[in-house]
Amino acid sequence: MNRKDRMNKRDIWLITGLLVLAGIFYLVLAGMRQQTGNRIRITVNGKKFGTYSLDKNREIKVESETGYNVIIIEDGKAYVKDADCPDKYCVKMGKISDNHESLVCLPHKMIVEVDIGETGNDGSDMEIDSIAK
Repeated sequence: MNRKDRMNKRDIWLITGLLVLAGIFYLVLAGMRQQTGNRIRITVNGKKFGTYSLDKNREIKVESETGYNVIIIEDGKAYVKDADCPDKYCVKMGKISDNHESLVCLPHKMIVEVDIGETGNDGSDMEIDSIAK
């Protein structure tokens, strides 16, 4: 075995450094994981339709001049159960529950977005538009 076939100290330090760097990168990515949201905000054509807690199971029918969507909140997740849009892509999008996840129905100009907001003790939603002194 000649000298070129063996690993030297620099090779060991390089491999060790790369492993440590990979470990740090993994920890940073693990720390940036999505947080679970506690409510959904529904907008239609850029206007607020409503805000609903993910803690309470319910069915919400969103109707507009372009059509309707039926949104289900169940077990802390939201999804579109039914819609009268031609492609029904919003129905196929699946369930959402993590902060900043969204469901979109382009034909109906509807967006359902999960966020972290304050909810009241009775499970009702609270939004603060302004603060009075």
